[in-house]
Amino acid sequence: MMNETDEEVTFLNYEQCPECRTNHRDNAGDNLARYSDGHGYCFSCHYFEKSEEELKTEFKEKTDMITGDYKNLVKRKIDTETCKHFGYQIGNYNNQPVHIAPYYNKEHELIAQHIRFPNKKFIWLGDMDEVGLFGQNKWRDSGKMVVICEGEIDAMSVSKIQGNKWPVVSVPSGSASAKKYIKKSLEWLEKFENVIFLFDNDKAGKKASVECAKLLSPRKAKIGRLPLKDANEMLVKEKTRELVDSIWGASTYTPEGIVAGKDTWDLLIRDDSKYSTPYLWDGLNNKLKGIRTGEIVTLTAGSGTGKSQICREIAFDLIEKGNTIGYVALEEGVTRSVRGLVSIPLNKLIHLPDVRKQVPEKDIKEAWDKIKSKCYFYDHFGSTESGNLLNKIRYLVRGCGCKYIVLDHLSIIISGLEGESERRVIDNTMTNLRSLVEELKFGLILVSHLKRPEGKKGHEEGALTSLSHLRGSHGIAQLSDIVLGCERNQQSDEYKDTMTVRVLKNRYTGETGICTYLHYDKETGRLSEGKFNAQEEIRETYK
Repeated sequence: MMNETDEEVTFLNYEQCPECRTNHRDNAGDNLARYSDGHGYCFSCHYFEKSEEELKTEFKEKTDMITGDYKNLVKRKIDTETCKHFGYQIGNYNNQPVHIAPYYNKEHELIAQHIRFPNKKFIWLGDMDEVGLFGQNKWRDSGKMVVICEGEIDAMSVSKIQGNKWPVVSVPSGSASAKKYIKKSLEWLEKFENVIFLFDNDKAGKKASVECAKLLSPRKAKIGRLPLKDANEMLVKEKTRELVDSIWGASTYTPEGIVAGKDTWDLLIRDDSKYSTPYLWDGLNNKLKGIRTGEIVTLTAGSGTGKSQICREIAFDLIEKGNTIGYVALEEGVTRSVRGLVSIPLNKLIHLPDVRKQVPEKDIKEAWDKIKSKCYFYDHFGSTESGNLLNKIRYLVRGCGCKYIVLDHLSIIISGLEGESERRVIDNTMTNLRSLVEELKFGLILVSHLKRPEGKKGHEEGALTSLSHLRGSHGIAQLSDIVLGCERNQQSDEYKDTMTVRVLKNRYTGETGICTYLHYDKETGRLSEGKFNAQEEIRETYK
């Protein structure tokens, strides 16, 4: 074997492939072949490491992108019109003829080029950290169907036979990294009704298509099977009709199945305990036994009672215990949400300008450092449409690794609706949230408002909370695992800073009733747990 400088390249040894190791394979540690010029190649997953000389050259020239001309790809039977559509050019790099595939970021800015040499060697020019799928910039952000191929040539082959009218894209670097790039583009893909994976007809391609399909909503992903190696071979051999059949005949990926009773023994005895994190207040732990993933905890109270502050306290505590959270606050901007979380470790209400000015910036920075890598926010810009919100939550869990999501609050989604319309939207939203929690196994902390109870006294004056008071629909109570009602008499001089927390529903242990009292400190903005006696009756002030 010769390298580009005509030096003899010899095999040195076998070693463990880092890509296989990440996917819990190559236990023997001998999938990767290492050669004398430093490059390595895995014969199992096709992972490739460049030689030392290639890395030096690429580092020196990686930001110098090149231009070429639009030409027919004669051997590939791809015409100039299709190449123009995708921006795919023929040019020269280091005096060698090359193919130039452009890659764009979410703002449709050209940021990288995938360079293909005649010997099928590839290099990247530019910055590939933010690249999307090849061709993604050419299509609108929704539609009936999008086809995903394993390479740029295959994507253009499929697009050509469809007259370049329907969305076709490809992953940037083949099957080995397909899952990574599908995850990055998940929010865009979820806007299509059907996502067709048309990867190569080999073991690696088939496996990658299944791994990628699992990332999408149930029954959205479909897997096409090709009779030949790939889409371009189908085009070259004039099997276009069969290629179209592979797309329209793609089977829906569905992991669901019928399980016979005789096959359920392992299910019966397996340890299926859910991931759980203790609450920061003992009273809640005594009755609820922690906050679990795969469950919905609904928090409800009268206006101004302190629901948002409870969310901040719980969210910061989850972060301190090593969890990544998504914070979706629909009644406030990201600035207010960040300041609310950072206020917790500071014990200062830094959303108030006068208070913030008195806190040294280094102290604020230290507090911010505690949350910055463990939380994500949704900058909604006033968009609270239910379907869009669900896609954002899916991305926070799948794309960002959030284990818990705080959604404050449900009621704003149905703001302005009344009667049947309000109930229908709440029912649909709760059903979709329930399905999403079950599918992705994250913990959802959901805030919901109350309707005014009958009688003279409202919840703001300390009226008892009840499941029947949840605003708009019984679906909130039915689909939640835990429902917590918070009560505070805001007009009482003696008890206006004391909140009663009541378990209204508890699917996990069945225990309900008052679980704790929380005291609000006006100086620090913090909630602390007071002494709790399980036998204590409701305070006189709440009667």
